[in-house]
Amino acid sequence: MAVAITSMTAAEYLATPESRPEHTELINGTVIVNEPKIPHARIQLIIAHRLETWIEQGEGRGYVGLPADIVIDDRNVFAPDLWWVSEDRRPAPDQPDLAGRPDLVVEIRSPSTWTRDLAVKLPAYESTGVAEAWFVDTDAATVMVFRRTRPTAETFDVRLEVGGDEPLASPLLPGFPLSPRAIFGR
Repeated sequence: MAVAITSMTAAEYLATPESRPEHTELINGTVIVNEPKIPHARIQLIIAHRLETWIEQGEGRGYVGLPADIVIDDRNVFAPDLWWVSEDRRPAPDQPDLAGRPDLVVEIRSPSTWTRDLAVKLPAYESTGVAEAWFVDTDAATVMVFRRTRPTAETFDVRLEVGGDEPLASPLLPGFPLSPRAIFGR
């Protein structure tokens, strides 16, 4: 992991996409570089594939995306490992950026990012109105789920840890078939 020396704003960060290395985020004004390892990428692929398959099996099931710049505020631009938006927020084919926040974000544990994911990104997702966040704990082979019981809830008022064959169910994704065992293969 490498970190930028100088501080920058979200506007400055977004103005320089060609000069940034891949796999970066702006966190509290600092450019963070993270190169995910193979197990992380494998889990990302499994969840993305399952979400894409679920979307294709029904009408109006939204859109899933891989890491993309999500502006949180003027000092933070996150790139969640996966994100999903409902059908009414689906980006147009020529739309380069997501308007607003995702409805669901997924962060997968990496040794160099986990503390920051939970201490910085989770509260930011919560305060900016993300409806649900999944934090995939590769060490524990569980998924921590944080969600709002209603869109107007000020905080994530539901907190679950799902493991084994328990369904990773979400009111955002009715009938979405996934369990931690399917993610981790154990």
